[in-house]
Amino acid sequence: MTAPVALAQDLAIRPELTTDVLVVFGVVALALALFVTERLPIDVTAISLIVILVVLEPWTGVDPETGISGFANEATITVLAMLILSGGISRTGLVQELGRRMAAFAGESLRKQLFATVGATAPVSGFLNNTPVVALLVPVVTDVANRGNTSPSKLLIPLSYASQVGGMLTLIGTSTNILASDISARLGSEYPELHRFSMFEFTQLGVIVVITGSLYLIFVGHYLLPERVPPRADYLEEYDVGDYIADVAVVPGSPLVGETVGEATDRFGPEIDVVQVVRDENRSVAPRQSTHLTEGDVLVVRTNRDAITTLEDAEGVELVGRSDSTATLSPDGESGIVTELVVALDSQLIGERLDPESFREEFGAAVLGLRRHGALVGERIVGRRLDVGDTLLIQAPPDTLDRLSRRDGVIVAREPPRSEYRADKAPVAVAIMIGVVAIAALEIYPILITALAGVVAMVVTGVLEPNELYDAVEWDIIFLLAGVIPLGVALEDSGAAALLAFAIVEAAGLLPTIAVLWVFYMFTALLTNVISNNASVVLLIPVAAAAAAGIDANPFAFVLAVTFAASTAFLGPIGYQTNLFVYGPGGYRFSDYARIGAPLQVLLSVVTVLGIAVLWGV
Repeated sequence: MTAPVALAQDLAIRPELTTDVLVVFGVVALALALFVTERLPIDVTAISLIVILVVLEPWTGVDPETGISGFANEATITVLAMLILSGGISRTGLVQELGRRMAAFAGESLRKQLFATVGATAPVSGFLNNTPVVALLVPVVTDVANRGNTSPSKLLIPLSYASQVGGMLTLIGTSTNILASDISARLGSEYPELHRFSMFEFTQLGVIVVITGSLYLIFVGHYLLPERVPPRADYLEEYDVGDYIADVAVVPGSPLVGETVGEATDRFGPEIDVVQVVRDENRSVAPRQSTHLTEGDVLVVRTNRDAITTLEDAEGVELVGRSDSTATLSPDGESGIVTELVVALDSQLIGERLDPESFREEFGAAVLGLRRHGALVGERIVGRRLDVGDTLLIQAPPDTLDRLSRRDGVIVAREPPRSEYRADKAPVAVAIMIGVVAIAALEIYPILITALAGVVAMVVTGVLEPNELYDAVEWDIIFLLAGVIPLGVALEDSGAAALLAFAIVEAAGLLPTIAVLWVFYMFTALLTNVISNNASVVLLIPVAAAAAAGIDANPFAFVLAVTFAASTAFLGPIGYQTNLFVYGPGGYRFSDYARIGAPLQVLLSVVTVLGIAVLWGV
């Protein structure tokens, strides 16, 4: 650590605004702009930061070895291992079964449904990464709402928020906690009060936060959430599918007779997609392009309003259905089930243009509609670039839906009719997870070693197949950690963190220490709503520690405030990936998150800051 950082401890000495500091501030500003605008995927942004920091080494002090040090950092490897362990638990179906059991008593009582949702999510999120937990529980909670005649909108944001507060129960609850622990340990040489977090270092406070947040979500929050999606919603109505679906019959003598579905689609044009083939009352849902057509086949097509009119003049077909065509989609028939598919954080669909034909071939499902940021995309969906949180309305056979529910990169918004999990491995997976937590908690071995040992045990015992290890990792999170860690080093070593801390201390003036602590909490909470939670702790923990030393406060209290605040992205859908997962299925608008989240944010800020003051002192 360079001298300017130590200077922040003496209010009589102002850290210098050097060229190095200005350059680092410029890199931080660029990073913030890229995170907020999302002009580049998050992993590409992270790699770009490494390149920029190394290229500007004379000013940032980040040499090539330091630039790539994030990939070998203890926090990065620990998060990778914990993601794999969470993936092993999910393969057993344990989380879904827990959700079903807790929801069994809910019935049509909204309060009981909320209790089941929050009660199943928060404790589990303390030991498993909350991203896969929410991904697994979205279909469970949606079905709970539908069975209880409740709007899913009332339950899905509480599901996401419960997972966030639950992540504060233990060190391994979120990747943010693990990263914060690593930064705290690195700063320990400068601030003796700082150290690596133990497994249950802040569990006392986490329990208080979980109880407070849960009570708010169960008894208050639902009053602030509108019913965006009606109870037991008709997906076809919600997506106005009737305006874009038509039935056309293959007439005698048609040139389509003997041709394949793919060839027929080429004849119709890129705006028209065949989603079903009806032959002698038998339906082929999401037919393959190689399926041959015969005289009398009825093709159910999805298109736009203008293209539907061209079908009236198309050679070899006759428009036979229009206004009642949605009935032919048989939304819950044996031949096909209509449901929503959410594009997840690590999906290969991100950035790809929507091509219904390719989608049908790869996923075995027909695309009927698209919703983005809560708004229906009506006219033209072909060629739209897909992004995280986009929700596709699809129709697929039951066995295909089952496969999709177990596929990484997409979240099926309803439970498949027959799910296949390694339920017999559930006791083994739980025993491995308990062993990992217990050994780390007893400090026999560090969490890094116990987590990696747990990964090996998952494979040896058959909980995970070797090829499933890579699918369980959210690689964008790993690259993000690897990219922002050297940025944090540059922030500290250049003196930029010290200068920011000095400015904050001066601005705080005569505020009491606990008020300054609250300001740090709120600033972190606001920042994490527009950039990644991991980036927030990397940028603000060094500043918070230096500011605490500057006002003769407890640096550990300030580090904890930043850590807790970084996992409370309650003001919008983009601050936390679990918020995006529920965006489409809940039919939410951007403002719905702040409507329920702003009071929760303020409430938890007061509870957390007071809890830190009582338990650790300021």
